[in-house]
Amino acid sequence: MISQETRNSIKGYLEGFIQGLIEEHKSDIRIRKVREERAGYTSSQGIFKPFHEAIISPEVLRISAFERSFSTRLGSTFEECAALIASQQYKNVKRNYSVAKQVSLSALQEIEKMIGYASQGHGVNFLEMVDNLLKGSNSWSGSEERRLIIADLYFEDNHGREYFFEIKSPKPNKGQCLEVTERLLRIHAANKKGRPAICAYFAMPYNPYGRNKEDYKHGFSIKYLDMQNQVLLGSEFWELIGGSGTYDELLDIYAEVGRENSKKIIDALAFGFGWSESSMSGM
Repeated sequence: MISQETRNSIKGYLEGFIQGLIEEHKSDIRIRKVREERAGYTSSQGIFKPFHEAIISPEVLRISAFERSFSTRLGSTFEECAALIASQQYKNVKRNYSVAKQVSLSALQEIEKMIGYASQGHGVNFLEMVDNLLKGSNSWSGSEERRLIIADLYFEDNHGREYFFEIKSPKPNKGQCLEVTERLLRIHAANKKGRPAICAYFAMPYNPYGRNKEDYKHGFSIKYLDMQNQVLLGSEFWELIGGSGTYDELLDIYAEVGRENSKKIIDALAFGFGWSESSMSGM
């Protein structure tokens, strides 16, 4: 459940996120710059569309550019909202967690073998991978290497259990699946602990295929991830950090911010109206 205080913090953060994008995209100068750059007829990504951009008005270009930036950057809002929600009940909540730890070279080599095997599409049982990795910990050589252990979100519960989350797109490619699995295994290796002392997950903030986990159909994830034990999908993630109903409550906050800001977005980008705190206070 999301408290009123956390709800207000999330709303304020999302409103600031939207306002920042509006300020970035509402200027005609930015649109002219884009057109001038593309007038040189060069694009390393092959996205130059001279006739499209010659006929589309600056207002439509602004809205289009805003939408692309919004979609690209929305993932950062999930991380911040997750940190705010987790702070209601967990300790030492940290976003963009990073710590340097000594990791056995033997463990790193074993992880590399596991990832190589997984990359061949043999299927992944994440808990079995962790167990097999830690079973060999007594025989790990004394040689160690300092590695960064990173996570998009970290916290501890009241029992001293540590949680690590990689919060990524619900449609990762093969490389992203394997990279996240490797990072999660390194977390276990660096701490020489499995679950429940250390809980490391691939968190997907929403399910693009529907409400239920069984509706999820993204091929790379199903082939290269352990969907049952490694992945928290949609409501599973939000309710782990915030309790029952958190997913729907958070979605309601996003919808509320959307309703309250939709006119402002259209007016600022399409009609060039200026918005200030004083003008917004009268709404």
